[in-house]
Amino acid sequence: GRDWQEAWNQYSPLITFIRHRADLTYLLDQLGGETSVGHSFVFGGDYPDLDTSRVGVLGADLVADGQHWKIKRIFTTESWNPGLVAPLAQPNLKVEEGNYILAINGKSLTTSDDPFHALNGTAKLQTILLINSKPSADGAWTVIVQPTENENALRQLAWVEDNRRKVDELSKGKLGYVWVPNTGGSGFNNFNRYYFAQQDKQGAVIDERFNGGGLLDDYMVDLMVRRLRAAITNEVPGGQPTRLPAGISGPKVLLINELAGSGGDFFPWIFKQQKVGPLIGTRTWGGLVKSTVHYSFVDGGAMTSPDNAIFDPAQNKWIAENTGIAPDIEVKVTASAVSKGRDLQLEKAVEETLKLLEKEPYPAVKAPAFSTPGKKK
Repeated sequence: GRDWQEAWNQYSPLITFIRHRADLTYLLDQLGGETSVGHSFVFGGDYPDLDTSRVGVLGADLVADGQHWKIKRIFTTESWNPGLVAPLAQPNLKVEEGNYILAINGKSLTTSDDPFHALNGTAKLQTILLINSKPSADGAWTVIVQPTENENALRQLAWVEDNRRKVDELSKGKLGYVWVPNTGGSGFNNFNRYYFAQQDKQGAVIDERFNGGGLLDDYMVDLMVRRLRAAITNEVPGGQPTRLPAGISGPKVLLINELAGSGGDFFPWIFKQQKVGPLIGTRTWGGLVKSTVHYSFVDGGAMTSPDNAIFDPAQNKWIAENTGIAPDIEVKVTASAVSKGRDLQLEKAVEETLKLLEKEPYPAVKAPAFSTPGKKK
């Protein structure tokens, strides 16, 4: 319903002020925003080639301790996964949390220095660190490490594992934790890995906060709504029977927030539609009108225009666009709680799942008495 002649009259006077491709991209973004849909994008274009900084990162948290930088936490890794490189967690590397980094490549490092400045140009290159268990050069030793270009994946994995351990602790081992980073292939892989590995749990906190979207993800919900059909005896003496189908058959809740969108909007919608469990957190982003076609420009850039949307045929209503999916139980993140290392949304999710477990206890599965077909009467 937008009057596009009016939009042209509004934005066209700004064309004469364009001095760089970034200016054009900004102007096109504003114009695309007039469609009032979430999936409005401007891509690429004729940008100059610039040398980028090659700051190396160590996959660690450093804190100032007096005049020196102390290693507070070393982010560990899956050593078999090349996408998760942890520079300070390599085998036989003599570096521990609590150690001090006194120098980088022979240059002294104090809290007056920015460690990232000292690591500039070291990404993927062998780098010498002077390490000690005390803030002194006396008795210090050197190690050779290879800083990585990006430690986001390391920190993300640490966040997921910290959450999983926290849920296990708060629930006294009853609940599992599954984070769904997106609704594409990697998100489904992550779901499969964590969901089926925790089949011994009586319920689960499913977390889709920060979900980057991808596909319409009813497939994960299909796996979560399956009910117990059969069981297989366990050949291990005293072992529990294996349940069929595979999965976590107890109660589940879904954590959502404002940074989950697109497929991350559809996931909580279908989760609620199929009555899997309550939604906890904050309202999602709100973007289920998308653009399939990219319209190309002469400089190699492109722009999208909305051309399809998701709706509920039963209710004859559009889903989520510009509204998002609201939680059943709203829990906001507070700066005070974060500063104390608390995740109020996660804590509430555990609390509500345990309440559901009290109402509907986890069904026991016990094998019948063994038959004795060979016994003569």
